[in-house]
Amino acid sequence: MYITAAAVMVLGGTLIFWLMRNRKQGKPTHSHSDIAGGAVTEASKTIIPRDHHPISRKHISDNALKVVNRLNSQGHEAYLVGGCVRDLYLDLRPKDFDVATSASPEEVRGLFRNSRLIGRRFKLVHVLFGREMIEVATFRANHENHHGQEKSHHSDSGRILRDNVYGTMEDDAMRRDFTVNALYYDSRDFTVVDFCRGEDDIRTGTLRLIGDPVTRYHEDPVRMIRAIRFAAKLDFTIAPETEQPIFELGHLLRDIPSARLFDEVLKLLQSGNGVRTFELLRQYQLFAPLFPATEHCLNDQALNNQGDDVQSLIIESLKSTDRRIRQNRPVTPAFLFAALLWAPMKALSRDLMEQGLPPVPALQQSAMTVIGNQCNHTAIPKRFSMMVRDIWDLQGRLERRQPKQIDILLEHPKFRAAYDFLVLREQAGEDLSGAGKWWTEIQEVDEHGRVSMIRGLTAKGAPKSGNKRRRRRRKPRSEQQPGVSE
Repeated sequence: MYITAAAVMVLGGTLIFWLMRNRKQGKPTHSHSDIAGGAVTEASKTIIPRDHHPISRKHISDNALKVVNRLNSQGHEAYLVGGCVRDLYLDLRPKDFDVATSASPEEVRGLFRNSRLIGRRFKLVHVLFGREMIEVATFRANHENHHGQEKSHHSDSGRILRDNVYGTMEDDAMRRDFTVNALYYDSRDFTVVDFCRGEDDIRTGTLRLIGDPVTRYHEDPVRMIRAIRFAAKLDFTIAPETEQPIFELGHLLRDIPSARLFDEVLKLLQSGNGVRTFELLRQYQLFAPLFPATEHCLNDQALNNQGDDVQSLIIESLKSTDRRIRQNRPVTPAFLFAALLWAPMKALSRDLMEQGLPPVPALQQSAMTVIGNQCNHTAIPKRFSMMVRDIWDLQGRLERRQPKQIDILLEHPKFRAAYDFLVLREQAGEDLSGAGKWWTEIQEVDEHGRVSMIRGLTAKGAPKSGNKRRRRRRKPRSEQQPGVSE
């Protein structure tokens, strides 16, 4: 069979058209194995036109567009990038908008009077518009050609201690964590630039690390936590090659500063997906590095047979937090930490009482010890740790319901948080003799009903005023025996 030159030209033209069409529609020819191997180049770039992606400018912050447009007008490349582009793809409303640019941090700072330069480990610029903050980062590059520790520095374990090596847009794509976070939105022509097949992973609901997972986790162990957070938030499946090292590398989180881990815990458990996040943390064995004492209580089946109650209280508190977030109601980290550390605090308190310490000092000492130990793993700012102790301290007083203390407790500034915690304990299965229900009712009745309920407590066993022991009458001075002092 002979093929004419004209046929060859037609076939060649068809092939070129097919390749260009696939490229235009966001179908790159490179594979995910290329991404894992770091093979991202200009040839890997896919430009997705406006009519092939769902992002609309009306859902983008005006201030973010102002930042991008000014950078572009001054001759710099600038794109919206990361979670905001990913969320817009998924029809979610981003809370924050991040910008990646070819401009250096100092150049960005010079263009915006309403900005501040932050960070040493990772230099950024925050451009402030009232309460809204737009974060601007310079394109990062690999650390192979760095010059001095002021730009790049690693720990012995491979963790990045300083990351100020700048490069191209292609370099920046490879430095990002997950493929779904490596999409760049260009406001000049409304296109999306995809180097890592992130659009494909969004479509299939897959969370995949860029580069070698073991290396990337060593560079920044917090990426393991971020994998859990995104999987819970987006209901994505973690790719097998991305998830497998997590089971072996959780110990690396112990090298992360406790203050940073506190911030990460808040993102994990106060994002509106706390229950699912907690389940995934335990599934991937990452809860133990964050809350070792609580993990011990969860695993200790000999803990007075209360293993289920420990988990139930945590789940109930996370359900409550998730509900409040969905309702746009305020939440406090103190409440969650009170629930997460309640079991280890109770266990230590029991041990101290068995050693002869009275209940109140035992509770106070165990609270101080448990919170202090936890701060070695996830720092708890003092304003929250003090509130945790207040919540715990009020539990016993709310359970006892002493008649003379009722009005005082109702007016206590931390009463509401302590009451909510008491109710959660009952919902989790603790037997509190109906204390939670009683405190709920006394807040709902009028003044007459409140007096009646307090009198009911007196009738059930609190000493009445008429039954008080009569004080012994002191003898007159003249009748006292010699040598007995007054």
